[in-house]
Formats: sequence, structure tokens, C-alpha cells
Amino acid sequence: MISASQAATTTPERYNDAVVRAHVIATVFWGLAGFIAGLYLALELAFPALNADLPFLSFGRLRPLHTSAVVFAFGGNALLATSFHVVQRTCRARLFGGPLVWFVFLGYQLFICGAASGYLLGITEGKEYAEPEWFMDAWLTLVWVVYLLVFLGTLMKRKEPHIYVANWFFLAFIVTVAMLHIVNAMSWPVSFTSTKSYSMFAGVQDALTQWWYGHNAVGFFLTAGFLGMMYYFIPKQAGRPIYSYRLSIIHFWALIFLYIWAGPHHLHYTALPDWAQTLGMTFSVMLWMPSWGGMINGIMTLSGAWDKLRTDPVLRMMVTSVAFYGMSTFEGPLMSIKAVNALSHYTDWTVGHVHSGALGWVAFVSFGAMYHLVPKLWGRERLYSLKLVNLHFWIATIGIVLYITAMWVSGIMQGLMWRAYDSLGFLQYSFVETVEAMHPFYLIRALGGLLFVIGAVIMTYNLWRTARGDVRGSEPIAAPARLAPSPA
Repeated sequence: MISASQAATTTPERYNDAVVRAHVIATVFWGLAGFIAGLYLALELAFPALNADLPFLSFGRLRPLHTSAVVFAFGGNALLATSFHVVQRTCRARLFGGPLVWFVFLGYQLFICGAASGYLLGITEGKEYAEPEWFMDAWLTLVWVVYLLVFLGTLMKRKEPHIYVANWFFLAFIVTVAMLHIVNAMSWPVSFTSTKSYSMFAGVQDALTQWWYGHNAVGFFLTAGFLGMMYYFIPKQAGRPIYSYRLSIIHFWALIFLYIWAGPHHLHYTALPDWAQTLGMTFSVMLWMPSWGGMINGIMTLSGAWDKLRTDPVLRMMVTSVAFYGMSTFEGPLMSIKAVNALSHYTDWTVGHVHSGALGWVAFVSFGAMYHLVPKLWGRERLYSLKLVNLHFWIATIGIVLYITAMWVSGIMQGLMWRAYDSLGFLQYSFVETVEAMHPFYLIRALGGLLFVIGAVIMTYNLWRTARGDVRGSEPIAAPARLAPSPA
């Protein structure tokens, strides 16, 4: 049994690193684009005049663009880059499929561009998650099936008999996302020359299908896939074996079984049958156990190496991401409880919760993976500047804290104002009054988003200089971590 800390014994030429480098570049590019779009949307909410007469700059079209850019473009390319890197190293085998890996890369970028242009032009299925129209859905299905073949083929031709746990998480993410996408995107096109189509579901069945897809996109795209990153890159960066391999297996199977049932908690107090709402709430609360088991496993990997957090800002960013994972996976089940959801639903509290996971967990673990990968993929001894990594960490962390705390306060205030009644039984506040009361918090959110974008720009500059082979001479070169023995 191997650990993620064990280096491959094969030579670099045996691995297809070119496609991983391409995905790393795409990750950074789409990340910047998505973060800037999110900042502009935050400014639109604080200053409605920014909703210009140009339709493609309206909030309704930019919001799904931002969501897809940060989740599927930034997050998706980060997952493709890291899964291709990790599966090669832990299997000691070159990626299966030859030119198919480049079909996955180019096909995925084509999907992103096609979907983005559709959002800006208003060509979507009009669902909660603003699905691209049927022809882009069909194209993504083909690309994703090829991605699965490449990943499975690499596992099948592996030279290492054991399949490291990170690959289990990556495989679960690939298979489940394929199933979610195919079912949620089922629609009949008006004609093969038309962009219009009709969903195969309607009413409450459509709502349940969308949130089965929506919550499990969080569960398997934004959680399982990025846990694959955690289980490889934290041990590698720390030079330590994973804290408990047995716990990682329990974490995997419990998470995979429980997450798929949690979607109905998004539909409390709707036409969805009460038993289905309760089922979603119950499984959401049960998710506390595997989620925190994974968080403990990631953080405790630093046992005996806590001092590295003082000297290694990349590791600090990775471990902070796991802390945000623990926080957001505590808050999510809490918000699924009906009594809490009665206050939080449809408010900015949900926005704060989503972004504590998206910025703190997904983005930070992806940033840490990029900082780890770029020197290795471009054959550099070290990053251009660890001081810039440290600066990025603190600026982005302050930005996240400003963002999520502003949304927590705004959301709870919003929910309380909505349910306030006067002595005669009438609503005490109008909707416009709640929006006016939230304006200061929208300004704080925009400031937090600005700081996060500045941090991403600093990272981009640092990675670019690293790829060029530049080194800041005034900074000491950190000694490489010694590889610890395998736990098994």
C-alpha cells in the first residue's frame, strides 16, 4: 500500500505532463475571468445603475456565467489537471488514450466557450442552474465519457497494484457527475436546427430533479473531486503520510452513500411531499459525520509537522481550505434543518454559505494545488516567490471573511425582517425596505470580492514568473520535504 507522499520511481518522460500544463493554464485563466465576473455582479447589487442597457451585462445573464465560470471552467479545469497528474503518479503509468486526452482538453474548453456565449445571449434552458441548451449538453456528455475512459484506462494499466484513495474520489466524481448531467439535461429539441428544447420533467418533479442535480453537483463536483486533491496534495506538500488510511476509506464510502440523498432539503416548505423533505434533511444531518471525518483526516496529516505552517504558505493555504471545508459542511446540514431553513431560505445567508465553501474550500485547495504543480510541471526548483504566496493567502483570507460575514449578517437580518409582523398582524417591513437595509453589507461583500480578485492576480503573476524560471534572489530556498514512510 502506498501513500501520497511516495514519489514515483519512473522518469518524467513516461508521463503526459503537457496536457496537465494546458489544464493548469486554463484553470488560472478561467479563474480570473470567473472571479472578475463575480466582482462585477457584487457591484451590480450594490450599485444597480451598473445593470446597463446592454442585455449581456444584466444580472440575469451574468449570474449564470459567473457560476459556470468558477464552478465548471475554473473548478473543472483544476479537477482535470489534478486528476490527470495524480492518476499518473499513483499508478506509475502514462495517461491512457493518446490523443484522447487532448480531445478532453479542447472539447472541454469548447464547451465552456459555447455555454458562456449562450448565457450572454440568453440561450439557456432557463432552469435554476441555467443549463446550456441541448446541443452543448450533448457535446459535454461526449467529452465527459471520453474523460472517464482516459481515467479508467489509466487505472487499468497501472503498475502499482494498490489504487490510492485520491483516485477513488476522482472516479466517484467523474461517474456521478456524468449521471447527474445526463438526467438533469434530458430534453426534447424543437428541431435539430433550433436552440430551443423542452424539458422532459415538469412541476415538482422538475424541481426535485434540478435539486438532485444541483446539490449533488456540490457533493460530487465541488466536494468529492476536490477531496481527491486534498488526499494527494496535502501529504505531498507536508511530506507526511495521510493521517489514517482506514479513515479515508470510511470517509469515502459514507460520503458517497449519504450525499446522493440530500438534495430535497433545498425544497423545504414547497409542493414537494413532506416525507421527501424530511428524507433530505435527515441525510443532510447525517453528512456531518463523514464530512468531519475527512476534515480531521486532512488536518491531522500535519501531526508531527505543525511547524511547517509557519514556513510554508502553500501548505497553510491547503490546510486552511480544509478548515473552511469543515466549517461549510457543518453549516450546510444546520441550514437543512426545517426550523433553521425557515429563516435562512431565499436569503443572503445561503449566499454566504455557498461562498464559504466555494472560496474557502474549493478555491484555496485549487490554489494550493496550482502552487504545488507549476514548479514540477515546468521543471523549476521552486516557486518564484513564497512571499507573494503569503501575501496572496492573507489578502484572499481577509476577502473571504469580509464576504461571508457580511452575507451572514445580511441574510439573518433579511430573514428576520421578512417574518416581522406589527401589532395588527401586517408585515412590518416592505421588500424594498429589506433591500435598503442590506445595502451596506453589499458594499462589504464587494470589497471582499475585490480583495479575493487581487489575490488571484498576485497568484497569476507568481505562477507566470515561476514558469519562466525566474527566482527572487532575496528569498531563501525552502528545503524540500522529506518523504515519510508509508502508514501501511
